Amino acid sequence: MSQRNREGKRGARERLREQRERERSRAKRKRTLGVLGAVVAVLAGAVGVGMVASRTEDDSGKSGSSVVPPRGAVGKARLVIPSGMAEKAGKAGQADKAGKPAPVTLAVYEDFRCPGCKQFEDVFRKTVHELQDEGRMKVEYHLVTIIDGNLGGTGSVRAANAAACAQDQDAGKFRAYHDVLYRHQPAETRDSYAKNARLIKLADQVPGLVTPAFRKCVEEGRHDAWVRKSNDVFAHSGYASTPTVLLGGKSVYGDPDKPLSPNKLKRMVLAAARD
Repeated sequence: MSQRNREGKRGARERLREQRERERSRAKRKRTLGVLGAVVAVLAGAVGVGMVASRTEDDSGKSGSSVVPPRGAVGKARLVIPSGMAEKAGKAGQADKAGKPAPVTLAVYEDFRCPGCKQFEDVFRKTVHELQDEGRMKVEYHLVTIIDGNLGGTGSVRAANAAACAQDQDAGKFRAYHDVLYRHQPAETRDSYAKNARLIKLADQVPGLVTPAFRKCVEEGRHDAWVRKSNDVFAHSGYASTPTVLLGGKSVYGDPDKPLSPNKLKRMVLAAARD
């Protein structure tokens, strides 16, 4: 083979090799740009979803609302409203300065629209108040909004916010207003408590409760986010219905095989105090 032919073949091989290198480079650039394009698309989609979610929450009034506990709220994240002697009692299980044991705690999870909660209140209200006022029991209320979720409406949230506004005014006014709301509870399917005017009118039954500050608190929904947080904690608590009533941390209400009565509640509280 002549020198010229050998050089010609070598030149052809070199050109072929260079052409392949260029094709590989173009393919690599294409793949890189494709990946980058996909990443950009995903990020753009995420931004779009975030904007929609943010806009939806902002429009509903929920996003950005700060959780404002009512005055005197206690417990983890201050989601509990103490009532009656609870505000004055020492820590559970400890004795006060006179050597008297601190009262046992009754924890009540309630929804102001819940008929079962009204039934509990109508039957046990007098006994609960007596045990509170005698210093034998303290009560801690957890406000829940199950009926709003099940039937729609906002009466559970609105009533709970109004009750928290009453707590802001005075702890004793919370108890009195709490009782008024249950005495006048509308039918479960009627969302009357969604109307602030109705809640404020009922508050007139509690002497000194309706002040400009109370009215503003109710109308602006000062404690709405706090109520929603309280309900969210309940939803993850393992309890599924209202009322849920715990005495010393143990469920004592709602078991048909072990019905609770006012006299039985008294005996249980007295027995707990002796332990």
